[in-house]
Amino acid sequence: MTTIHNALPDPARPDTGSTARQDEVSDSPTGWVAEHIRRYVETDGENGHLYQGWPTLLLTTRGRKSGKLRRTALIYAQDGARYLLVASNAGAPHHPAWYLNLDAHPDVTVQVRDETFPARARTATAEEKRPLWERTTSVFPLYDTYQAKAGRDIPLVIVERLAGKDA
Repeated sequence: MTTIHNALPDPARPDTGSTARQDEVSDSPTGWVAEHIRRYVETDGENGHLYQGWPTLLLTTRGRKSGKLRRTALIYAQDGARYLLVASNAGAPHHPAWYLNLDAHPDVTVQVRDETFPARARTATAEEKRPLWERTTSVFPLYDTYQAKAGRDIPLVIVERLAGKDA
């Protein structure tokens, strides 16, 4: 576990007026993902931003049940200043935990290379998704394969930096 300064409010704890506090962050329980996160954090993304040639970011969400901070590494595309994430779960029939978490608590923390910032995440509407899906599959073409096998509509997530806030 890593301790980071995080701007995410904990809905289970009342606000005591403190604008900053420390929270423990649990990294993905999947071994290779946890190792990727460790390298990314230790090198400020120098070793980890590109994973097998694909751009990745670190996403920290608040657990929808536990209220604890959870961090994972995800491939992303960009649309201007917005980051695009695909909740593919490698084509599994269920959504990944990180997506369920941000759906419940949309305020997240993002690290891209050496920059960490607070952001808000939301699921793209069907209308928004069409052109953005093409952008994400141009970065990672396997998303089309995952969609074909998933048996569910894979959500596309739009992540936007919160203006004027530091993590």
